[in-house]
Amino acid sequence: MPASPSTARAINDRLALRLLQQEGPLTAGQLKQLTGLSRPTVADLVERLSAAGLIGVVGEAGEQRRGPNAKLYGIVADRAQLAALDIRTEGVSVVVSDLVGAVLAEASVPIGGDTGTGPAVEQAVALVERAVKEAEADRLHTVGIGAPGLIDPASGELRDSSGLPEWHRRLVAALQERFPEARVNVENETNLAALAEQRDGAARDRDTFVLLWLGHGTGAAVVLDGALRRGASGGTGEIGFLPVPGTSGLPSAVDCEGGFHSLAGSAAVADLAASHGLSIEDVTVHEPLAAGVVREAVALVAGGDTEGHYTASADRFLDALADRLAIGVASVVAILDPGCVVLGGEVGQAGGEVLARRVEERIRRMSPLATVVRPSGLGGAAVLRGALLTARDAAQDELFAPPDR
Repeated sequence: MPASPSTARAINDRLALRLLQQEGPLTAGQLKQLTGLSRPTVADLVERLSAAGLIGVVGEAGEQRRGPNAKLYGIVADRAQLAALDIRTEGVSVVVSDLVGAVLAEASVPIGGDTGTGPAVEQAVALVERAVKEAEADRLHTVGIGAPGLIDPASGELRDSSGLPEWHRRLVAALQERFPEARVNVENETNLAALAEQRDGAARDRDTFVLLWLGHGTGAAVVLDGALRRGASGGTGEIGFLPVPGTSGLPSAVDCEGGFHSLAGSAAVADLAASHGLSIEDVTVHEPLAAGVVREAVALVAGGDTEGHYTASADRFLDALADRLAIGVASVVAILDPGCVVLGGEVGQAGGEVLARRVEERIRRMSPLATVVRPSGLGGAAVLRGALLTARDAAQDELFAPPDR
């Protein structure tokens, strides 16, 4: 059955808006070429979207061309302002952007482990308020939040997880109260990192892959056939709880010590480096300890040093780390056969191709399933990027939906 005229208009409008989002400002002629629609149909949709305040004339195409056909149309970026938050156990980062994702303001604040729940929530809310003020935003349309822990698949809320600060859950409610008109969406941080790597990072060419998060803790995100998989309880990818050899015991339902986390978490990697005589240097405030030492080891192996023995220690450390990571990666590959594993987070980015190549070599020996292992293209910034992308998508889905005609 052919689409009704109103449905056809809605489809054409959405197509044009997506092209303007992806390609930037376009003329009516360029829209005609890219959409394959007729000239009158493009003229109608341009008029319709302009009247709705979704697009406007932002310039002209070419200095020698003038007139209606030279007008460049673009999305009205200030139609809505968005915020994205990356909530960690040690602090919060926030970005405020316009509707097309251009950053208007960004800030972060550390929150110590001894900070009470109330003061921690107040600090985080105040941070968002300052960023919104700096961005000169009248109101927030959508807020995307990335947080550690499980997201209830039914309610979309952050579940009460043992070991995570209470202020994480309280902050979500406080932001909704402070910005009552905004739509607040919460997602697991590793899932957001995977979405960002697929859109802008190491998995741009992959519909199926697994992101192995290597930061302060460990996690995994699973994308199959282009869809993020969350599981029945929202716990897909809780690889830190995976029982593995080489630890002192088994993980429990409330503690991942003894699981893969005990091999690949930041503290465990730092201890492994120390056992190989490597010191921890060049670590930023928000960076896991392991990232600095992995970056230093990679630099030594790539560039060498004057004495040689320190380079040999760095080489042995990276081999030992690759052995550990391969245990977790091999388990994922055996169950899911994703074809591609991205070593994400700050540690994955610090290890770069040097570490990824070593892990891939081990997986090639351990599994008959062909698997490419890649380093993160975004590192720790992937969570904030993913939160912003999901906030932008949610806002555009609502604003770009033409009313029934």
